[in-house]
Amino acid sequence: MTALVFLALLLIGLPVGLILCLAALAYIVQSGNPLLLDSYPLKMFTSLDNFGLLAIPLFILIGELMNAAGITTQLVRLAAACVGALRGGLAYINLLANMMVASILGSATAQIAMMAKVMVPEMEKAGYDRAFATGLTAFGGLLGPIIPPSIVFVVYAVLAQVAVSDMLMAGILPGLLLTLLFVLTVAVLGWRQGFPAGQGLPWRDRLAALRTALPMLLIPAAVIGMILGGYGSPTEAAAVGALLAALVGIFHTRSLRLRDLPGILLRTGLSSALVLFLVAGAGVFSWVLIFGQVPQMAAGWIQDVATTPMAFMLLVLVVLLLVGTVIDGIPGLIMVVPILLPIATDVYGIHPLHFGVVVSVNLILGLLSPPVGVGLFVAASVAGVSPLRVVAVTLPFYAVACAALVVLALVPWFSLALLP
Repeated sequence: MTALVFLALLLIGLPVGLILCLAALAYIVQSGNPLLLDSYPLKMFTSLDNFGLLAIPLFILIGELMNAAGITTQLVRLAAACVGALRGGLAYINLLANMMVASILGSATAQIAMMAKVMVPEMEKAGYDRAFATGLTAFGGLLGPIIPPSIVFVVYAVLAQVAVSDMLMAGILPGLLLTLLFVLTVAVLGWRQGFPAGQGLPWRDRLAALRTALPMLLIPAAVIGMILGGYGSPTEAAAVGALLAALVGIFHTRSLRLRDLPGILLRTGLSSALVLFLVAGAGVFSWVLIFGQVPQMAAGWIQDVATTPMAFMLLVLVVLLLVGTVIDGIPGLIMVVPILLPIATDVYGIHPLHFGVVVSVNLILGLLSPPVGVGLFVAASVAGVSPLRVVAVTLPFYAVACAALVVLALVPWFSLALLP
């Protein structure tokens, strides 16, 4: 009954957080146990009673302040100064700027929408196909939830009860790996298709771009440095990052005005409430799953199919890629982690941080996977092109991302090398 209620509500199109809450209620009604109903609100509350979750609204606030302060445009200019002279320079600029923005924003869909507005028109003016520019921007946005700070990683850390700082550190090498592979893909495509030659800048202009962008680069440097150096928790680092973003916007770019702050805080509150409601719904949903011994039943079935950790990871890749095509990253994470994590750690001995990186990247890649591909639709909508054309011209990037996902799944070193 619970599964039918869940699927029916999903098909109707209700918000995933509400679906999780109603599916949990359906199980309680089916079980006929009134004590479960008494504990229902308590479980929702205790799911949010975690200091690490405070990092989520602060990371969202950093992104909102960055947008209002015009920091994105300055980072694009810095990327142009670094790699603009190469053949296919704007394509490299797109990826490099996405990596810089990812180290501040941490949200794939927000980053894709923002960068599509900035980069697609510029690339089209330079002679690039509009659909290719849109798809490249979408895949560059894939870096957002991987390179820290990452809201997806914070949510996973809370669900898996691991240190948020360790989870964020685990995403650094995978994010750099994806960036490198995308750069190599641009190089190959540029050589084969004859991308437009870039325009180099004099060293004086390059240094000027660096001086202008340096205060903005202090934001991710401070956030990541505090986390890696052990000088503060991710929540405290995010608070410092938000303060720096506000100061840069007010005194450096002078694009952020005090009268903008109420609107920024309102948008931050609404976005944070959406994510935290998902976490609360996940708390009660996970609780009824454990009460109904769903993880144990799933473990029995999976052990019959996958006899080794490698086989288990490959099975997870296939299943989650399908889940990610129809469900966004954080809701998908909230649904699958309570079921799969105990199996991964207890049955197959997989490190929870390694599993978290693979699951998160897997679900994020689903944002760019047909038939739904929310990220592709966001980019195509902003750029005004057909999503089917975007899919067709960016298949090489999708293939490279899938290959990187397999490497991350089978080689734990990328996820665990930087951990203390």
